[in-house]
Amino acid sequence: MGNFLENLKKYHFEFKHLTVLFVGLIIFQLILSFVHKTSLRNFIDNAQEWYQKNSAERLANLATTSIELFYETITMRQNIDPNEKRRIIQFFDIILNQQILQQNIEEICLLVSNGNKITAIDNGYDLYSVMIEHKNINANSSRHKNAIKLYNSVKDELIGSEQIVNILLNKNTYHIFVPFVPNGEYAGALYIKNTPDFSFIQREMVSSYEETSIIYSALFLLGLLAMYYISTYTVKERDEAQKLLMEEHERNIKQQIEHEKESMFTKRIYHTHHKAEKVMGFIKEDLRALSTENIDEIKYRAIKYSNFISRVIYDMKWYDPPIHTIRNNSFSTDLNEVIKFIVENIFNRTSRKSKSFEIRMNLDERVPKVNVNEFVVWEIVEPLIQNSIDHGGNSSLEIVVTTKYDPATKISQIIIQDNGNGIKEELLEKNEKGIKKIFLENVSTKNMTHTNSGYGCYIAYEISKQRCGWDIDAENLPERGCRFTITIKN
Repeated sequence: MGNFLENLKKYHFEFKHLTVLFVGLIIFQLILSFVHKTSLRNFIDNAQEWYQKNSAERLANLATTSIELFYETITMRQNIDPNEKRRIIQFFDIILNQQILQQNIEEICLLVSNGNKITAIDNGYDLYSVMIEHKNINANSSRHKNAIKLYNSVKDELIGSEQIVNILLNKNTYHIFVPFVPNGEYAGALYIKNTPDFSFIQREMVSSYEETSIIYSALFLLGLLAMYYISTYTVKERDEAQKLLMEEHERNIKQQIEHEKESMFTKRIYHTHHKAEKVMGFIKEDLRALSTENIDEIKYRAIKYSNFISRVIYDMKWYDPPIHTIRNNSFSTDLNEVIKFIVENIFNRTSRKSKSFEIRMNLDERVPKVNVNEFVVWEIVEPLIQNSIDHGGNSSLEIVVTTKYDPATKISQIIIQDNGNGIKEELLEKNEKGIKKIFLENVSTKNMTHTNSGYGCYIAYEISKQRCGWDIDAENLPERGCRFTITIKN
């Protein structure tokens, strides 16, 4: 018992639990109500059938027997004076019309053969004329046309069996035919149309059940509210502790996000500062070589170099720069132009000194301009080319930079591939988020341990994927080398 109570204390009822219980109660009540109404309907149907077999047939049989006995009594008399005739007619009217006063009786008549046709008699005068005086009358049988039609369909059965015949139509309307056999001879049939109505009983029973259900549901709801009040009171301290814990957890997450942004900012600046130093060296070199013949060329390069330095300085102001400084409709950057400048004025200047690699370009002039800052494109493409140079590993390294555009799909691609040693297979494996390891932080494609390695591909991935919305992928080529592909949906 003690263990049961201890285990029970581990669980606390909260409003959502009680809500589930209450919804479950309502659903069960609806199902129970449906089953109850179905059972009640079956009960009413059975009661109605019982009524048909007993009450309705007995009522019709009693009326027929009364007419037969009275008819037999009259025929025993020799002379009937006018006053006696009126009393007999009145008695016949009472027998026929009294049944109409019954709640469920809709139609009653005596069906007899009158010449060559069936006559429907529903009053004492016509009945006296046919049965006592044996006259042929022209009774208005249009009101009982359906009764005559049904009688013709069961007449042979009535004559043969002289048993009551019941016809059920429209599920609850009974057409009863009782053989009329005065003095033991078949003379016709008494027809009664009976429509028993049990709806009032059904309404009363359903109303009573629904009142009980409402009271039961209300009491159960009060019990649930009481449980909720008690549970809320007993776990108040726990809720306060959870609230404080959640607030502390939220602060920690915010601090972690801020720390990651600052860390990314620091690494991005640390990774680009030596490139800024190299660019400054190019500017000094150009200024020393300045002459009247090359002033325009050097001016163009100096402006580009200076703008790149300005971008680096601007990036130092923000670890999370505004999105409009990266993507904006006012930007209209020619990807081919940016790639040409980076290759010719950054890498080829280094290549001419070292003779360690060669970069070729295969640019598609159909590539449309993009609404991205050109120096953001620089920050994406330059680390990927530099990665090919760093991991190439041979003296005859060849790097090919290609741009493509597919007008049908409106997709542009920047492809950087080389004939170097390729990327280690483990770096092309994806983590649980579907990101290849080469694009993760502190992962390097270099074979040596280097304190500044592992940021180039990571920064290129973060800028292209997270800020520009471009897709980037890395793969090894079948023959030799590797390939980086940037996909841009225009």
